[in-house]
This record gives sequence, C-alpha cells and structure tokens, in this order.
Amino acid sequence: MKALLLTNEYPPYIYGGAGVHIDYLSRELAKIMEVEVRSFGDQELDLPNLKVRGFGVNTAIFSCPKNLNSVFGAIRRSIDFNTVGVDADVVHCHTWYTHFGGILAKINYNIPMALTIHSLEPLRPWKREQLGYGYDCSSWLERTAIEMADAVIAVSEETKRDVLRLFNIDEKHIRIIYNGIDPEEYYPRSSRDHLAPNGINPDQPFILFVGRIARQKGIIHLVNAIKYMDPGFQVVLCAGAPDTPEIAEEMKQAVAAAQQSHRPGIIWIEKMVPKDVVYELYSHAAVFVCPSIYEPFGIINLEAMACETAVVASAVGGIKEVVVDGETGYLVTLEQMKESPFEPVDPDKFSRDLAEKINQLMADERLRTKFGWAGRKRAVEKFSWATIAAETKKMYESLKS
Repeated sequence: MKALLLTNEYPPYIYGGAGVHIDYLSRELAKIMEVEVRSFGDQELDLPNLKVRGFGVNTAIFSCPKNLNSVFGAIRRSIDFNTVGVDADVVHCHTWYTHFGGILAKINYNIPMALTIHSLEPLRPWKREQLGYGYDCSSWLERTAIEMADAVIAVSEETKRDVLRLFNIDEKHIRIIYNGIDPEEYYPRSSRDHLAPNGINPDQPFILFVGRIARQKGIIHLVNAIKYMDPGFQVVLCAGAPDTPEIAEEMKQAVAAAQQSHRPGIIWIEKMVPKDVVYELYSHAAVFVCPSIYEPFGIINLEAMACETAVVASAVGGIKEVVVDGETGYLVTLEQMKESPFEPVDPDKFSRDLAEKINQLMADERLRTKFGWAGRKRAVEKFSWATIAAETKKMYESLKS
C-alpha cells in the first residue's frame, strides 16, 4: 500500500493548521506504510518509506490580476503533480489548492481519491477579499472534488455536519478522523530564553494569541476586548502573515487604539515565530485565547493544552470537541448573523464576553493550573498522531477492497 499526499504546505513552508497536519501525518504514516508527498515549494526528501518533492511555479510570468496568481499557480502545480507519473494506490489531497491534482490522479491513474477537510470555502466568504473572482474557482474546485471523492475525512463532528449540509455527498463516504498532537514535542518548557527578546516581561503573567491575521481567526475581536480586561497582566499577540493588506491595516489600527488607551503590556510579535519560541510562549502563558469565528478543528488549542495552558476559546466548529468547557478552559458563545454567519451579531458583546472569561481565569491561578493539567491529559489520551495514522491507513485499505 502506497499513498500519494498532495499539499500546498510542507516544511519548511508552513503557515497554518493544514500544514501542521500534513507534516505530522506523513511522518507517522511512514512508520507503517509507504508515503510520497508532493507539495508546493522546492522540498526534496528521500527517507525510508517517505519521499517528499516540491513543485514550484514562476508567477512572475503571469499577466493576470495578482489575486489570481495563487489560483492559476495551484492549478498548474496540480497538473505537474500528475505529469511526473503516479504509482500510488490512493491519492489523498489537502485543501482546495491540491484538489485539481487529486481529481486528475483519480481519473487518469484510476486510483481512489481521499481528501481531508481543513476548512470549507462556503464558510470562508471573506476569502473573496483575497482571491476576488478566484474565490468562485476555489469553491468550484472544492465542490467538484468533495462530490467526486471516494472518502472525505472530516476533522470533527461539526465539520461532518457542514459537509452534509453544503454538498451532495453520501454520508457513507465521510469518515471522522481528528487532528492530532505530538505530546513529546508539545509539553511544558521551563526555559524562558525567548520571552524578554520578544518584549515580554517574564515576571508578569500574560495571555497569548498565536495565529495568522485573518478574519477566520477573530483576532480583531480579541484586540477590541483589551479595553475590557483587568489590569495587571500582559497581552501577547503573536500574529503575522496577514491575508490581505486591508486586514493588515485594520489590525495595525486596532492595536494602536488599544495601546493609546494607556494600558501597558500590549506586545505584538508581528511575525510567525520558530517552534522553539512558540513552545515557550505556550508554556509560560497564563491563558491561551482562540477567538476564531470559524474553525473546523482548532489544532492551536490542542498545542496550548499539551503545554498545560488553560484556554479561552470561541464555541464554534470543532473547538467544542477539543476544549471542554469548565474542565480544560472556557468556551465563549458566539452568536452569528444569519445572513452572514461569520460576523457576530454584536461584535462588542463577543469582545466583552471574551474579556470576562479571561479576567475570571487571570484572577484564579489555582483554577488555571487545574485546567492546564486536565488539558494536557486530554491532549495525550485522545489526540495521538499514531492513532490518527492507523485510522487513516485503515481508511486507505477500505478504498482498495
């Protein structure tokens, strides 16, 4: 049994949860079967049972609008994934960027196609800001691939419900396989070497956000919540890679407004930091905050929990299956508009509710510790990559029978 995994992200080029997923899944699968990864980039790796090859594209020669470069670049690389030949028993694609590659492999090489749902285009309407009319193309590619797939992996029960609601697909084709965590990599660190160099006072508690500057991640709502937070702790925003210039500017204005309110200790780390920095941030944060307005799974919460950090997160999507309210952290209800389900009905109320739960935890160190221990236990026991790889291989085998 050999699997071909198609992805737009693979180390060292990772910027989101899908990239984290494919990194760990490919390495864990390679312990029990043969795996080949074809990715966007210039990667080249040849290990026992794991081969990785990157595919580049020169968008400098494109004369289309710049926001279409990623769309046509994805389609061109998806073709290149196939023209070099495919000898796998199953193709497994990740994110819409590679769905055309999976479709071509399924049709031309007569192999089953699986895909993992990391997000869904109909539930990310803000992507039109980034892609323009290319959003119609990404949505079409996603729908076509999902409805052609031999197996669709949903990373949560909520994601399965979304797939059934939005697409013409037989429920028997959907499998639920969670995202995972490596507890030997994500664990509490005692070192504090990276705190002060990033502007953090190691002697004062802090809350933490880690993620991209994207509508989906809800970071603007967290920044707007700062004015409702109690004094006495720092707010660390480890946030980079803005989706668009518009949201980058919105973020700058929101942070500037918060800082002008004369609250000290607002630290914005405007970049995606290396893992050794992230481990320390997770480990020494008093509370990790995930204010996402859409999240099929929310692997970021799992990383914080594995580092024994209490979590405050919005009660959306798969987050409700990761964070246990009142046990590993607090969930904050997000009432969304019916006509635009990814905008809060009352953004200010959502910000105030976030601040209320943050204040409650920041005032109770004993409760934070209790939540942190419970979070680590849950992460280790329920979300092992070895278990996820075994379930994935079993799914592959079922497609060949």
